Amino acid sequence: MVSIGAALFLIGIKLAAGLASGSLAFISEAIHSGTDLVAAVLAYFAIRVAARPADREHAYGHGKAEHLSALAEGAALVAVSIWIAVEAILRIVEGGHEVDAAWWIIAVAVLVMAVDFFRTFTLFRAAKVHSSAALKGSAIHFASDLAGTTAVLVGLLLVRAGVGNADSIAALFVSVLVLIAAGHLMRENVGVLMDRVPDDDELAAREAVEALGPAIELRRLRMRSAAGRSFADVVIGVPPGEAVGRAHATADAVEDAIERAVPGADVVVHVEPRDDDDTDIAERVLAAAHAVPHVREVHNVRILHLGSRMEATLHLKLPAGTQLGEASEVAAAVDAAVTHDVPGISRVRTHVEPLEAPGAGHVVDDGAEIEVAVRAVATDACGRPPHDVRLVETADGVVAFVTLSLGDAVTLEEAHGLGGATRHRIRDEVPGVVDAFVETRP
Repeated sequence: MVSIGAALFLIGIKLAAGLASGSLAFISEAIHSGTDLVAAVLAYFAIRVAARPADREHAYGHGKAEHLSALAEGAALVAVSIWIAVEAILRIVEGGHEVDAAWWIIAVAVLVMAVDFFRTFTLFRAAKVHSSAALKGSAIHFASDLAGTTAVLVGLLLVRAGVGNADSIAALFVSVLVLIAAGHLMRENVGVLMDRVPDDDELAAREAVEALGPAIELRRLRMRSAAGRSFADVVIGVPPGEAVGRAHATADAVEDAIERAVPGADVVVHVEPRDDDDTDIAERVLAAAHAVPHVREVHNVRILHLGSRMEATLHLKLPAGTQLGEASEVAAAVDAAVTHDVPGISRVRTHVEPLEAPGAGHVVDDGAEIEVAVRAVATDACGRPPHDVRLVETADGVVAFVTLSLGDAVTLEEAHGLGGATRHRIRDEVPGVVDAFVETRP
């Protein structure tokens, strides 16, 4: 509204001064201010439209109305700059146009400069606060007015000094300034309307996602902007075994990271299972090994990348009574099957283990002394009495099942270490116990 009022005032004062003095530069500035009035009115209505919330037909809101307005402003500026340039050149070529550079005309120019400066400053500040393309377009428009009026003032002073074509040259200078401003304004807003990627925002968003760590694979990032707000469509890859809840949390982390890097961004994250080449190869190795006769179990499959070739390592379980020669033949058959069926695998390293016989056991009826000893060792190992101790008699001897209560503050790594140390001490220090199974809990 300030812009509209200022434009109306300047049109009247510039046109009056230009007609009274015969200054083409002043008349061109009056016409320039006429386009300012149109631009300000367009910006006013565009902002009112852009402020409307999203609806069914405009799911992304109405923000691009501002950029359409700014584009219309730029087109008006181009038309004005061409008219001013043609008229200035004709005056320079033909001559004979007298300009009255009276003191009051110069005073008007100074007054106009003050008004231009005020409204340019006001609009730039508002455009920054509200991230408004329409207000920024008007501010650039009025900044060119300020430069143009400065040229008019210089031209009038030169006319008073006796330079005859100074006013026309000033008008030509004004036209060039207007054309540059129009080109910048149109290029910027056409980019937005054509969904040109905002480079700075995209770089900030990409770096924010990559900073979350290698577990998140950024597959696609598409960004666009409208009315000072960025929109991001993101596709990420997560490990294929990721639980739904964990994947959702990862998507939230990506969204939060981008919103911190690009304030006000509207982010949509799509999660896909990551392609893990080693996982796929390991599954094919597992299938090929299981197809070999006499193989009962295959586990601990690993893929090793050795330069340009790959090797596989795995553990085979065969019946405990299998002779070593026969086991070696089975391992060789697994090697041949894997290297034949899985492209890229040049060699298989196999560790053969006996298949355990099914165990049977029962709870020890009279094991009070053993239980006391187990409790004492467990208490000494972890610094507090165990929550529960249970003894089971198997074919190999007594197995102790121990539950340790370690508290909420203990880390998983510390709990694992205490559990392992307790197991080894029970097995080594308690007579009659052949093994211990230690469970940890808060």
